[in-house]
Amino acid sequence: MHVRSQTHSLCEDTSSELQRVISMETGGLSESRRSSFTGSGAMARLSRFIVSLSSWARRHLHPEDQRPDSFLERIREPELKDVSKRDSYNCEDPSRLKKKKEEKKEEKKEEEKKEEKKEEEKKEEKKEEKKEEKKDDKKDDKKKPEEPKKEVFVVDPSSNMYYRWLTIIAMPVFYNWCMIVCRACFEELQMEHVALWLFLDYSSDVIYVLDTMVRFRTGFLEQGLLVKDEKKLRKHYQETTQFKLDLLSLVPTDLGFIKFGLNYPELRFNRLLRLARLFEFFDRTETRTNYPNIFRIGNLVLYILIIIHWNACIYYAISKQIGFGTDSWVYPNVSIPEHGRLSRKYIYSLYWSTLTLTTIGETPPPVKDEEFLFVVIDFLVGVLIFATIVGNVGSMISNMNASRAEFQAKVDSIKQYMHFRKVTKDLEARVIKWFDYLWTNKKTVEEKEVLKYLPDKLKAEIAINVHLDTLKKVRIFQDCEAGLLIELVLKLRPTVFSPGDYICKKGDIGKEMYIIKEGKLAVVADDGVTQFVVLSDGSYFGEISILNIKGSKAGNRRTANIRSIGYSDLFCLSKDDLMEALTEYPDAKKALEEKGRQILMKDNLIDEEAAKAGADPKDVLEKVEKLESALDILQTRFARLLAEYTAGQSKVKQRLVQVETKVKKYGSGTLSGDEADKPPEEKKN
Repeated sequence: MHVRSQTHSLCEDTSSELQRVISMETGGLSESRRSSFTGSGAMARLSRFIVSLSSWARRHLHPEDQRPDSFLERIREPELKDVSKRDSYNCEDPSRLKKKKEEKKEEKKEEEKKEEKKEEEKKEEKKEEKKEEKKDDKKDDKKKPEEPKKEVFVVDPSSNMYYRWLTIIAMPVFYNWCMIVCRACFEELQMEHVALWLFLDYSSDVIYVLDTMVRFRTGFLEQGLLVKDEKKLRKHYQETTQFKLDLLSLVPTDLGFIKFGLNYPELRFNRLLRLARLFEFFDRTETRTNYPNIFRIGNLVLYILIIIHWNACIYYAISKQIGFGTDSWVYPNVSIPEHGRLSRKYIYSLYWSTLTLTTIGETPPPVKDEEFLFVVIDFLVGVLIFATIVGNVGSMISNMNASRAEFQAKVDSIKQYMHFRKVTKDLEARVIKWFDYLWTNKKTVEEKEVLKYLPDKLKAEIAINVHLDTLKKVRIFQDCEAGLLIELVLKLRPTVFSPGDYICKKGDIGKEMYIIKEGKLAVVADDGVTQFVVLSDGSYFGEISILNIKGSKAGNRRTANIRSIGYSDLFCLSKDDLMEALTEYPDAKKALEEKGRQILMKDNLIDEEAAKAGADPKDVLEKVEKLESALDILQTRFARLLAEYTAGQSKVKQRLVQVETKVKKYGSGTLSGDEADKPPEEKKN
């Protein structure tokens, strides 16, 4: 039975092939073969047909059955193999068995090929993994040396160190612009102090080299951040025109001294190409100094002196080229001892250059053509210099006196008003003295006007730096939030009171609180003479009245007379500004009211029954007034919307009437044709 089960499995294994062969044979059999169903092979063919049907049924009923493993077939016993072969021979023809064997061989080959492909793929995957591991190792190796890498030293252009370096580099630039041309024109100056000039020249060259290195490490802003990448810094500097000029200024033209001698300092004229550093130093100094107008005037005078100095040297060089003393225009003959001194040569040339460039004249007239040409150029340059001097000096003087002129205009307008209204002389004198005090103590500056160009953040920082310490002295503000203090600091207004002025009187409604910055105030009796207390710097008053605490016996009225003894500077905080700031800080408002209530309770100035009672009728009236104003605004808006609605409704009615009249006259077809002929804008309307 065991052998039969194995042979039966083999028959089942080849059932698919039987089905395919039977279908081919039944589709292509000739009539002679069809007749063979009546012969001796009819039962064999019928049995094959039944086997094919059974295999087809098994394949559909048992799809999970698989072909027996070839490995099991290889380890079967010979007897079992023979029996299976016999049974298979009984089931199938030899030709079909051959085909089946060939197909099995092909399947084995395909499976082997697939296995080989899988092995190759696995090998390739392993190779790729090894490559990735190597890359990761390389990356790790690269990252390891980058971790201990230090940041590149970068000079911030806005730092003090950069400004100090500009001061250092400006000195050799200024030295070269002044001395090289002078030494080139006046030979005595060059030859008498050769060692000094060589030392100064090569010291300036060393500073030039260092300046080039600083340029390579000077940072710049990119998207608001200072760039510290060495490659970017180098590229940024190399792309500028100044880089080329700096390279030219470092060319060692001094080597010409070997061939021509030390009497040719003009070989160093390429050192003048670093002039931009001098201008940068002047610009930075102008923004940093507290006296910019004076610096501008000094800077302008320096430019004029350098131009006159160069013009004097060129005049002496032209005179030497033409010949000393050959005519009245050139420098006199140097053989005369009086004109042979170096100091006389330079001072005479400087005097001639100054007279010519300032267009004063009074110089000997030119004789030769080249002399005429040089004088014409000098006159043109002199006219430009004179116009520049007059324009710049005039604007600088007007800028220096702008604040004084503006202040004087205010004083004059007030004087005219008091004279027109016939104000008493005593009051007029007090007003004028008050203005004089403001000007002499430099308190005419209006903070809001000065700071209006700054962003809110910088305004707040300046106000905190100036006023925050003063505001913290007030008891009720000592434990407030930082945000509220900043809001209040921005709302403080400086005020100045003259001697004898009343800051507040008893019974007045309190609308402001005051903090004394400078000066002395006296709490006086009703007669204005008797002094109870003297308030000095840092004192404050009026903080309770602006809080309007419920139950206060004094309400929001002043309880004392306060008078200024001398000139007093005070900070004023109004009630409206305080309430506006407290709207955003309700918790702080409750805390301030509680502090104020405690202060009143200590001084026995609060009515506890009124404090515990309901809402203050004044507060209710204020709320009602606010509601009324809001209602008025809503009514106006509603009226506007109603007017727009009625206007639109009337337009729609007119349109409908026009449509009805056209329909009655021409019919609906004509109406549609008219609508089609209209432009799109009219159709939309």
